[in-house]
Amino acid sequence: MRKLCLLAALVSPLACAQVVSVETNSLMRLPNTASTLHLERLEVADYGTLLIPSNVTEVSVDQLHLGREARIAIVPSDQALALKISRAQLSEGSQITARGAPGTYLKAARSGRNLTLQIKTLAAPQLSVDARGGAGAPGFVGLDGAHGQAPGCTWGQAGRGADGSNGSDGQPGAPGALVRLEVPRDYPVEQIKVQVAGGAGGLAG
Repeated sequence: MRKLCLLAALVSPLACAQVVSVETNSLMRLPNTASTLHLERLEVADYGTLLIPSNVTEVSVDQLHLGREARIAIVPSDQALALKISRAQLSEGSQITARGAPGTYLKAARSGRNLTLQIKTLAAPQLSVDARGGAGAPGFVGLDGAHGQAPGCTWGQAGRGADGSNGSDGQPGAPGALVRLEVPRDYPVEQIKVQVAGGAGGLAG
């Protein structure tokens, strides 16, 4: 199997792995050397996080286990991601996130990453997906006003200082992602939580 995977990696943008494990309270990033990845087993322990790079467009997993409060975090990208899972076991508080990036003074906020999530067999108290847009950057602070003219030595009044300039408006937040879910028909709808709201606007300066 390993030889077949190595051969596939040499002739196509596909990478294979036997097992990927993320330890408790740790962070691991999948390789960005291929756009399509196939994992036989993916285990993310309690409070662990697995990052999926921006250039990866498809991840197939035969068996997935997410521990308590574990995360699969999908890096923002203009390219959609297809996450295909044959069997998934998700613990309490686990989540798949495809959130956008917050804006800065130099860059606009980024939208959530469009996601197609397909799970054929699912055991979980809740399926939680967070694909909200990034928050907007705050506005620029206004300039200080000028000092007034000092009064004379014996008589006279001090001159008025000039008003400061207004701060600028905060930047708009980015839109949430488009999320498509394909889950077993018998999985309870009330146990599915998907967040796709746009990001909050930035505070005014």
